[in-house]
Amino acid sequence: MKTFNLHLVSDSTGETVGSVARAALVQFEDVEAEEFSWTLVRSKSQLEKVLEGIKENLGAVMYTLVDSNLRDILKKECAKLGVPCIEILAGVVSELSTYLGIESHARTGKQYELTEDYFTRMDAINYALAHDDGQAHWEMEQADIIILGVSRTSKSPTCMYLAYKGYKAANIPLVLDCPLPQGLEELKKPLIIGLTINYERLQQIRKSRLQSLNQEQETNYIDIEYMQREIAEARKLYSKHKWPVIDVTKRSVEETAATIVQYLKKHQEKLAAIGE
Repeated sequence: MKTFNLHLVSDSTGETVGSVARAALVQFEDVEAEEFSWTLVRSKSQLEKVLEGIKENLGAVMYTLVDSNLRDILKKECAKLGVPCIEILAGVVSELSTYLGIESHARTGKQYELTEDYFTRMDAINYALAHDDGQAHWEMEQADIIILGVSRTSKSPTCMYLAYKGYKAANIPLVLDCPLPQGLEELKKPLIIGLTINYERLQQIRKSRLQSLNQEQETNYIDIEYMQREIAEARKLYSKHKWPVIDVTKRSVEETAATIVQYLKKHQEKLAAIGE
């Protein structure tokens, strides 16, 4: 495993540069980065502290800085240190500017202004938190998406990811011999979707979960036959109600969420066509 230092420098929250860095790193096998995150860097004195950190732990630099003076200083000092200094958004902004025939306006953190979209996301996040793991199921008609699945199929993180994208998502755990919340099958507005998983992978995940909690492992929770029955019963339920199913065995939360959004668009188009 090859390891290296990676400095992520941003004049805002660092979310953009972090996301791009991780998307780039997954393209390389057997490579792991030791990340150093420098956020809200908006003055020369703040940048000087960043440069001190880079000198102490030499490594590649990726950045998003609106201030041209700070960019120039960072690039110049990185050149002296002999480390790559990669600007994340410059090429994208330049290409868009050329295509649109409009000069961009450098404004720090503009993507995080308190717009209507921001409040929509916050509302969705609050909804996901309040309706996690079957809570407040009597309010689920308000949801855009309801996710079903046995324990440890990434229902909660998928809901939170969807919420960050602005979708109101709730989730309900499927437990053997426990009925579904009353009225769930009659809901029209929300997309109801089922998650499934390979039982061997599920056992690995559940064992890790128990180890992290320092709990005994002699339990039905990780028994192969019990899990096979759980998964089979879940699939029967999905089939009975013709709910879409996603196998999350080899999917990331992001991939699962993207597939759910595709299903949601078709669901909403269908509702619009029948006037609901």
